[in-house]
Amino acid sequence: MNILVANLGSTSLKFRLFRFDDAGGAVLLAKGGYERVTDYGRAIDDCLAELRAGGHVRSAADLHGVGFKAVLGRNLTGCVPADDRVIAALDGFREIAPAHNPPYATGIRRFREKLPGVPLVALFETAFYQWVPEAAARYAVPEAWHEAGVRRYGFHGASHKFVAERAAELLGRDDVAERVRRLYQAGPAPLPAGRPALRVVSCHLGGSSSVTGIRDGVAIGTSMGLSPQSGLPQNNRVGDLDSAAVPFVMKTLNLPLAEVERQMTKESGLLGLSGVSNDLRDIRSAALQVNPRAQLAIDVLVHATRRWIGAFLPDLNGLDALVFTAGIGENNPDLRAAICGGLDQLGLVLDPARNEAVLGREGEISAAGSRVKILVIPANEELVVARETLR
Repeated sequence: MNILVANLGSTSLKFRLFRFDDAGGAVLLAKGGYERVTDYGRAIDDCLAELRAGGHVRSAADLHGVGFKAVLGRNLTGCVPADDRVIAALDGFREIAPAHNPPYATGIRRFREKLPGVPLVALFETAFYQWVPEAAARYAVPEAWHEAGVRRYGFHGASHKFVAERAAELLGRDDVAERVRRLYQAGPAPLPAGRPALRVVSCHLGGSSSVTGIRDGVAIGTSMGLSPQSGLPQNNRVGDLDSAAVPFVMKTLNLPLAEVERQMTKESGLLGLSGVSNDLRDIRSAALQVNPRAQLAIDVLVHATRRWIGAFLPDLNGLDALVFTAGIGENNPDLRAAICGGLDQLGLVLDPARNEAVLGREGEISAAGSRVKILVIPANEELVVARETLR
């Protein structure tokens, strides 16, 4: 079975083609992508032509499904056929996720035109948070706002789901790993009685970042809320911000709402703090050259990550594993050390040598005597989407 995963951005198309055997094992056959996309029909044609040239997909008959890592749908989540209902749900929240929803709606339409008869599947990024307790999902807003859709949805769901499964495997909890694999089939399955809860905090740190608390493979809360704009400072998006700031700067700086929104989504986050770049590599280089604003951007990211890690400890009643994933989390030992520094009384002790040695690969970076395991697990969101599309 060949499953194509399409990752659509505001001006990009990235793809991965997986082949699954009868036992469910997956092999990555091909991957690629295009930047500065203005015509998704042409980009999809180029993608299919590239797969044909590689001998992987001779015709549509060689594709058994296409999966989309959709972000946010109005009144819709989970893993569902990518049909008109999904397009309507994406369009219904296009103002909340303007960089994500329109490209996915367009891409689904285009793939449907180019590959008639091939099943299309949408796995929403919000799907992993379907079972978050209501108290952790609600904002203290009027009931009419809540009924209109104002609540915490959470994002990076495929990444945190992969971490939940892989961390369970590494910690010897195959019962929890199997629960995560089957999560979208019938919800959280009962676990064997008498076993202690498996408590994990997953830190997805990349171009956009989020922290999620996970008990027995199921999310109990996350740093992102109504939109990908929230939570930790993102590359050029503000993250958490007091709602009073918007009317204040509109009046004080005489800015229209559209300009305030543009600045919050294009000129804020790590870019706004550092004044250098939205890329942590550039910011770190500037910080090493004693640029105080660049160092401040790093410090704010560290502070926000630590704050959200701590936010989940009471509800989890402790911690068994802290996991770093995504581009920044996997490749920045200095940042991991800063986040874990001074947490020995919470049972987290980093091994400096292990931490420096683990770059872009899976590994344990906690010290031998650390009560809490500190792990690096490379993100594999596309594999999660491919597996759910296959199912």
